[in-house]
Amino acid sequence: MAKNKFHDGPGPSQRQLRVGEVIRRTLSEVLARGDVHDPDLNRLSITVGEVRTSPDLKIATAFVLPLGGKGQEDVLQLLARNKSELRRIVGKKLGLKFTPDLRFRLDETFDRLDETRRMFDQDAVRRDLDE
Repeated sequence: MAKNKFHDGPGPSQRQLRVGEVIRRTLSEVLARGDVHDPDLNRLSITVGEVRTSPDLKIATAFVLPLGGKGQEDVLQLLARNKSELRRIVGKKLGLKFTPDLRFRLDETFDRLDETRRMFDQDAVRRDLDE
């Protein structure tokens, strides 16, 4: 198999980033407008923080979080239940040969952000930063 001479390194390629961002925007729009035929899913406000795609673009993992952070497991179940409809909508928007399989995970970025803020508020860390 030929090596990609434009991408050396462990991070995602430009194509992966671009496809992931289009999927993220599409999922955000669909969930905000309530285009899915599931009333349980349409009544929730869901934030799509990031979408990561595999190098071959066959799998897209969407990191989601319900507004307020409550009912996280319910949101994952509802999204999994409506995965085929969401995939069809994303496929129309993408225009790729193959539409990636959608997987949903909880977005823990906000939890890590709170932990980072808490660490920076510690006296020992402040003292080290001021030096």
